[in-house]
Amino acid sequence: MKRAEWIFGAALVLALPGAGCGGSPAPDNSAAAAAKVAPAAAAPVASSNDSQDILTVLSVEHEVDVLAQRDGPVMEIIKDEGSRVRKGEILAQLDEQSLESEAEKIQADLRVTQNDVKFLDAELRAKRANFRRQQELRQYGLSSDADLEQAEFQAKGAEYDLDSQRSKVERVQAELRTTQLELAKMKIHAPFDGVVVRRYIRQGQNVVRDDQCFRVSQLSPLRVQFQIPESSGHHPRMGDEVKVSLSADHQRIYTARVASVSPTVDAASGTYDVTARLLGPDISDLRPGMAARVVWPGTSSSPKH
Repeated sequence: MKRAEWIFGAALVLALPGAGCGGSPAPDNSAAAAAKVAPAAAAPVASSNDSQDILTVLSVEHEVDVLAQRDGPVMEIIKDEGSRVRKGEILAQLDEQSLESEAEKIQADLRVTQNDVKFLDAELRAKRANFRRQQELRQYGLSSDADLEQAEFQAKGAEYDLDSQRSKVERVQAELRTTQLELAKMKIHAPFDGVVVRRYIRQGQNVVRDDQCFRVSQLSPLRVQFQIPESSGHHPRMGDEVKVSLSADHQRIYTARVASVSPTVDAASGTYDVTARLLGPDISDLRPGMAARVVWPGTSSSPKH
């Protein structure tokens, strides 16, 4: 029995040196594998200088469809596509004969009413003078109370008639102003300085109110509008410069300066709007609607704090 114990102990002593020098336990193979993987996982993500291209189009602040404000046939096209226009300049003329006739009738009524006011004003002065004369006669007993009351009644009546006629003049004048405003709507005007980029109507066409007639656009200042993810490492600030290139010609690079940044984030897309205005003398041949790319800095840029 003792011999068996001695053999077991000797085997144990012989096995201990194989376990490691100095009695240290053998390292766990799984821990060693983890030690090899851990440095790769903990290593920082390689910084990238790649930029993000954001598709957009060149645009301007003012570009609108000019609508008809009245019904009527188009009598004349004054400005066509490609015409440069000034604010308030007439683009087209609708038929205004019926409104002109109505305005002439109202003007005639106004003249008659104004003449009636003059007549009633003279009549009032005469009746007031008669009333004063009756007062003087009554003081000397040369007139009766009935005559005095009659003169006072006539003077008051003339005063009321004059006030009524003056109110009628004001009413007719208001009708004339309304008709003149409607007449002005028969002319289609340019809303701002720009160029006619599209004509929707033709001469002789009968248009109704709110029909599209022309599209007028500015040509400058040019700008680009685009969306930036809220998660982007680079947050724009007012005055920041960005690079813009045309989709059809990547060789030409333009500079734009951030003019506005939306204060809110769109919850659906997680982006916010940025508007930048193009700068420099080399943009004179650019036009609104051209496809463009905004070169936005990559995530390596430091975010705004």
